[in-house]
Amino acid sequence: MDTINAIVLALVQGLTEFLPISSSAHLILLPVLAGWEDQGLAFDVAVHVGTLSAVVWYFRHELLPMIGDWFGSLRGTHTPNSRLAWAVLLGTIPVGIAGLLFNDLIELHLRSPLVIAITTIGFGLLLWWADATGSRQRDEHAIGWRNVLVMGVAQALALIPGTSRSGITITAALMMGLDRVAAARFSFLLSIPVIVLAGGLETLKLLGEGERIAWLPIGLGVLVSAVSAYLCIRVFIALLQRIGMMPFVAHRLLLGAVLLVMFL
Repeated sequence: MDTINAIVLALVQGLTEFLPISSSAHLILLPVLAGWEDQGLAFDVAVHVGTLSAVVWYFRHELLPMIGDWFGSLRGTHTPNSRLAWAVLLGTIPVGIAGLLFNDLIELHLRSPLVIAITTIGFGLLLWWADATGSRQRDEHAIGWRNVLVMGVAQALALIPGTSRSGITITAALMMGLDRVAAARFSFLLSIPVIVLAGGLETLKLLGEGERIAWLPIGLGVLVSAVSAYLCIRVFIALLQRIGMMPFVAHRLLLGAVLLVMFL
């Protein structure tokens, strides 16, 4: 992988990981459309490290109280922060189970451009509907256990390329009555254990394959994905109440339509 490819792919990962437009779709499609070789497992691990660093840094002031209060809840002291921490952990269980059960099936049969086109359009329309009809009256601290279950199951659907992990969890949160910013914030908090799990799985595969590591592209991948993801989170949350979800719905519909024209 050359330097330009590494920068472009890391930038795409950083900008799409937390937007409701599917980072996996863009990362699968870009090398195909540009005629690039597969970026390899080592680079995938690198950009996961970058985006994880970005979201942890953005939520650094919230995460420390959440972790401290979570340990306090084990002794019977419950707070809004401890309940939010439990919600994030429990919301991760469905995607962990689904990943173990269906990862090979998804890798073999669901990574085609046609599948991506259908999921990009279908879940884009669902995002539009949730944004248009949701009551948007609660914040992330008001999430109940049934809400967590719904959002956890929704997150498991994001294993299908084109669905978008952030897109489907924001959609589910809006359907549960969260406001736009709260939906995005909870979606981003949910991403932390998922990125850790995905990055850890890829690291184990990498160690097993003994892939030769080109350190310059890896370093660029970490740096560019981290900076772009952090800026993306800040701008997205700052503008979300004003712009809503329609720009991202429009992006998904356009991307899906282009894919259908190209691959049907």
